[in-house]
Amino acid sequence: MFRHRCRSTVLAATLALLGATQALAAQAASAPVLIRGANVFDGTRALGVRDVLLRGDRIAEVGRDLVAPGGATVVDGSGHTLMPGLIDAHTHVWPGSLRTALVFGVTTELDMFMDVDSARAFRTAQRGAGIADRADVFSAGTLVTAPGGHGTQYGTPIPTITAPEQAQAFVDARIAEGSDYIKIVYDKGDTYGMRWSTLSRETLVAVIRAAHARGKLAVVHIGDLASAQEAIAAGADGLVHLFVDTAPDSALAELMAARKAFAIPTLSVLQSIAALRGGVAIAADPRLAPYLTRTERSMLGQTFPPRPGSGISYAHAVATVRALHQAGVAILAGTDAGNPGTAHGASMHGELALLVAAGLAPSEALVAATAAPAAAFRLNDRGRIAAGLRADLLLVRGDPTRDINATRDIAAVWKGGRRFDRAQVSQEVAAAEAAASRLPAGAESGLVSDFDAGTMASAFGAGWSVSDDKMANGRSSATTSVVNGGANGTSHAMRIAGDISNAVPYAWAGAMFSPGAQMMSPVNLSSKREVRFWARGDGGKYRVMVFAESRGFMPLSQDFTTTSEWQEFVIPISAFGGIDGKDLMALLFVGGPRPGPFEFFVDDVRIR
Repeated sequence: MFRHRCRSTVLAATLALLGATQALAAQAASAPVLIRGANVFDGTRALGVRDVLLRGDRIAEVGRDLVAPGGATVVDGSGHTLMPGLIDAHTHVWPGSLRTALVFGVTTELDMFMDVDSARAFRTAQRGAGIADRADVFSAGTLVTAPGGHGTQYGTPIPTITAPEQAQAFVDARIAEGSDYIKIVYDKGDTYGMRWSTLSRETLVAVIRAAHARGKLAVVHIGDLASAQEAIAAGADGLVHLFVDTAPDSALAELMAARKAFAIPTLSVLQSIAALRGGVAIAADPRLAPYLTRTERSMLGQTFPPRPGSGISYAHAVATVRALHQAGVAILAGTDAGNPGTAHGASMHGELALLVAAGLAPSEALVAATAAPAAAFRLNDRGRIAAGLRADLLLVRGDPTRDINATRDIAAVWKGGRRFDRAQVSQEVAAAEAAASRLPAGAESGLVSDFDAGTMASAFGAGWSVSDDKMANGRSSATTSVVNGGANGTSHAMRIAGDISNAVPYAWAGAMFSPGAQMMSPVNLSSKREVRFWARGDGGKYRVMVFAESRGFMPLSQDFTTTSEWQEFVIPISAFGGIDGKDLMALLFVGGPRPGPFEFFVDDVRIR
């Protein structure tokens, strides 16, 4: 989710240049487009068969029997439905995810936590004519949380707040960074079997008032019914999750309706939290699958790991959506894409189906993904089909006002009046799939590294690097080097040494080999059967870990115990959770989780 400042600066420069280039291209691409004879859903209702004329990045006219201007591109919409581009009201964005979103007709994402430098770069790039090959993004930037609260666990320090009197200055600092709205965390984590610090109720009230004083929306992340009630009572404009700890409460629905507060249920991610693999059906849908990378398919198949002490029922979330909808509360479609069980763009089609299953009519679910989030977040130039608004459009085969799954059968996507080339994306995915199915060049013999040249060079892949638990808020560390004296009288070996902290339960630090051309890119090593290596050390127990794309970012490990003499270790690849090596992303030799200093040596590493 976060990037170091130097990477953010590079991203900012890249996006700024891209924005300028795309703006010039958009000015040049001025030929009008006439979409003729489609059934039009305008974001609020079905209009019937209409023609829609686009000029530049705007909708110029909506009507019947429109005359095509000279030089216009005419698109036959017969048997299709034209609707506004979808708006995902809850995501977490990183470079590349906005292009992925556009592939699936999501033309705007509302990000709920992002590095401020990245947010600024995205915002700069989409000014004016905007960027035609990715979704727009608006962002909360840095969220409002307490020291040790949710949002502080990702390894990058962020500002936190401790008292009500700090609220206005804290909110003003977020606005100065460019936050489009203010997101507040009011969640102790109990529902999920976790323990976080959170704001006091007084600080929550003060932050909401501070946001409103500057004309900004205040939206609140909650995880339980009590926190939801307190957030709405405190004046929150909306909830950016629903709870899964208890059945719905009529008082909450009545209060939200009276306060005109909205809800973004994020049912897709709540399914994942409840260990329901709802994303599997999205990944398998033939209308969506050709545009999904292996990583995206893997993410869709994952769930959050269950935690002891959690009290989770997805049925509670479904019942709450139904109760809120019946009470007249505005429901906005949001996926929390970026989390296990989700993928940018594709998950919106699953979210729409989940909203319908929870009691919304198909047309109401479409409102929740178009006009409703645009209105709630004051995006007055999008979310509807009307003259003068942005030409962000989605054309699908069939009628999603009757069958919500018709949104998956995408015929065309326009962003700012320019048609997006989805065919190129499917070709890129197919090419990547073909490349990933081949054994990497250099891996034929099975040798990874023998270190005898006195270097950390590897026979294939991106080579060796240090990996540690700092990405998970740990404090373990390690170093690697090549030293004299290897196994079986050879000249050199790799030394791995460091210190394991007790800051996180599954601490690790050590050496990581990436078999793909880029770090953590998957490769097909299904022709191999085992990991073989020699090791010696201080008598401690150490671990071999692997990452496989199909298992997401959950490491699979096997222990080995060193002695002062070199020993050969052979571990079947299937011992790592039953994987077959077809999507191996990394092989690690690490210390931990036992805290303290460690040192061991590895030589003649092979995957054979």
